[in-house]
Amino acid sequence: MVIGDGILTPSMSVLSAVNGIKIKATGLHDNYTVLIACVILVGLFELQHVGTRRVGFLFAPILLAWLFCISVVGIYNIIHWNPRVISALSPYYVYNFFKKTGKDGWSSLGGIVLCVTGAEAMFADLGHFSQLSIRIAFTVVVYPCLILAYMGEAAYLSKHKVDLQRSFYKSIPEVVFWPVFIIATLATVVGSQAIISATFSIISQCRALKCFPRVRVIHTSNHIHGQIYIPEVNWILMVLCLAVVAGYRDTDMIGNAYGLAVITVMLVTTCLMFLVIVLVWKRNILGAVAFVIVFGSLEMSYFSACLAKVHKGGWFPLIFSLIVLSTMCIWHYGTLKKHSYESHNKVSLDMLLSMGPNLGINRVPGIGLIYSNVTTGVPPMFTHFVTNFPAFHRILIFVTIRSLTVPKVPLNQRYVISRIGPAEFRLFQCVVRYGYKDERKDSHDFESRLIETVAEFLQSGSDDSEVRALGMEFGLNQQQSSPPVDVAALGLENGISSRASKRTVRFRGVGCSKELEDLTEAKESGLAYMMGSTCILASETSSYLKKFVINIVYGFLRQNCRHPATALGIPHTSLIEVGMVYRV
Repeated sequence: MVIGDGILTPSMSVLSAVNGIKIKATGLHDNYTVLIACVILVGLFELQHVGTRRVGFLFAPILLAWLFCISVVGIYNIIHWNPRVISALSPYYVYNFFKKTGKDGWSSLGGIVLCVTGAEAMFADLGHFSQLSIRIAFTVVVYPCLILAYMGEAAYLSKHKVDLQRSFYKSIPEVVFWPVFIIATLATVVGSQAIISATFSIISQCRALKCFPRVRVIHTSNHIHGQIYIPEVNWILMVLCLAVVAGYRDTDMIGNAYGLAVITVMLVTTCLMFLVIVLVWKRNILGAVAFVIVFGSLEMSYFSACLAKVHKGGWFPLIFSLIVLSTMCIWHYGTLKKHSYESHNKVSLDMLLSMGPNLGINRVPGIGLIYSNVTTGVPPMFTHFVTNFPAFHRILIFVTIRSLTVPKVPLNQRYVISRIGPAEFRLFQCVVRYGYKDERKDSHDFESRLIETVAEFLQSGSDDSEVRALGMEFGLNQQQSSPPVDVAALGLENGISSRASKRTVRFRGVGCSKELEDLTEAKESGLAYMMGSTCILASETSSYLKKFVINIVYGFLRQNCRHPATALGIPHTSLIEVGMVYRV
């Protein structure tokens, strides 16, 4: 729904602002207002690639000018048209309103909810500001200005009921109409920018959690992590925004869709807050239930009113969110099936070594980085390669990328190095852990840091140091003086069973200097990257639904999403891809 909000907010905001032209140009055809709105939207999305850093300094002055304008116009209308409207602040009039209007009053909640749109995307502001500054801005500045603006508009309407459709622009005094109109249009662009940034943010985090196909994430600022740009998502949002504006052509119908999207986000957030209060904050469950009842009942009244307008445009966010949710679920399901196949078909090191004399395996100079999702043992892709081409590099490092459900992983805890087999085999395992907000560096920085960490690992194991192992010789390196570290305590439960047998392995320091020399020589010989180019297919005995999901939908997503090597920044000239078919 938030991603759908990224379509509806720019469409609704820009089109409603541009409609103000009709106040002065009464004979202007709707086609021209739609065209102007589309031009502004194209310009808005075209500027996304430069980021907000170059124009961000204008955002605060524009919004402050906008809030100042609507509050001053509101005060003017209150004084000029109906000062008694201030009494509407009393809750008695809320009760009296619903008592008199009944079902019509309940139906109007679907439009009233538009007064608080934008609050559902407040989480995106945390990428730029602190919690305290957001609280102060909304309670001290935004809320009072909105109250004054709506109160002034109500005072104007009490004397001009015929101007109901365009009461906002009609209530603006003639002298300041064009300045307010320009500021309103600029403010809609800023507001649209906020929700677009929120869409980029949530898709980026879903991608890191393997719940969204691989897309290119560009950080437009070197100082503020929250400022990102996703080209594929940007152009899809632009096309859909133009389709909504050209298709609906009516702010009322877009408003129905917009309101349903916003209130659904708020309602789901309230339900998820129950889990946060109980499981994360460890608070009393009765307090969590009270929170959900108080806020959930209020939001349910708005939600039910918006649902009644599904046939009047509200169907769009429901259909769109269903498509996006299905895409995310299928991608996540297919990814889990792929990882499960690799885990169940991995080959033990002993089996690979026993095959060595029969295959006549040769070791060539250099370092080989083998990318896979297997954290113990040998991935099936590498076994498939060795059986057909019995040679690999003198130093071999099996690399596994892990995305953890934490925002950031400290750099000194990101690389987890272990040894596979005896020291003379020169085989290592590296688990690289990223948080969903961590930025992936380019391949040169990555390989430099990886080799440096392997060298530190070799040094730390030189003085009869004891290293914890899981299953086989599986050690962890932190610092030379660090105590043994338990893998299960470091968030690697996705790839390593916590019930695995543990034993202590002692490394003798006889050949450590020789290993470091070999590592240096291998680095000078060059690096090669190897990863699987897999084709995921459902097994012959699978149901038709599973075959459709895996073979068609997941296959289509894999073919059209970003290539794993490109996403990891692996140079094409040093890449070896091994083709395999996985029957899941």
